[in-house]
Amino acid sequence: KKDTVYPFNPNYLSDFKGYQLGLKVEEIDRLMKYRAEGKWINSSEDFQKVTKVPDSILLKISPSFRFPEWIEKGKKVNSTEKSNLRTTERADLNLATAEDLQVINGIGEKLSERIVKYRYSLGGFVNSIQLKDVYGLLPEVIERINSRFAIITKPDISLRNINTVSAAELAETPYFNPELAKKVISYRNLHERISNFEELSKIDGFPSDKIDRIKLYLAVE
Repeated sequence: KKDTVYPFNPNYLSDFKGYQLGLKVEEIDRLMKYRAEGKWINSSEDFQKVTKVPDSILLKISPSFRFPEWIEKGKKVNSTEKSNLRTTERADLNLATAEDLQVINGIGEKLSERIVKYRYSLGGFVNSIQLKDVYGLLPEVIERINSRFAIITKPDISLRNINTVSAAELAETPYFNPELAKKVISYRNLHERISNFEELSKIDGFPSDKIDRIKLYLAVE
């Protein structure tokens, strides 16, 4: 139907799409400015708080909002859980806000936002070793994070067999891009199969230093 609103992630709302949904220019601009700062919207409440859209518009479009599964199925950190950040009980790293992470010595505003942004790009951390890939995050700071946070709410993923995965599927896998995916598939076709991950280091441009993280998404079968 002409007025059908299909499911979408409001973090990727374009100017044109916002106009179609009935948002005013200033409301769209607020969202764009918020996203330009590397911040993410994780709920309908967040969307209204940032854009300041009236209840009538929010009521119309919020049923079509879709967020990553690790956000949908997890509980947001409440005031009780936040108090646990100062105790021995660890809070959920996949639900922590940038502000929550700033309780860690060595993490300021920019670094905390960088962690949240990278987490979102992955669809949620699968293992804390993925913190190694956050630029500027020192090993000793990662240890402090692990002492305060744990990965409780995990993204819903299943291991893909590197000997049967398609180039398109591989390109969508963290740590890969279309160019690298094509190289891996070409190598697999040339050698008939891939026997182990270490073998992939022969491929030009393959991130051999990230094999431990790649194993979180792929398996050799």
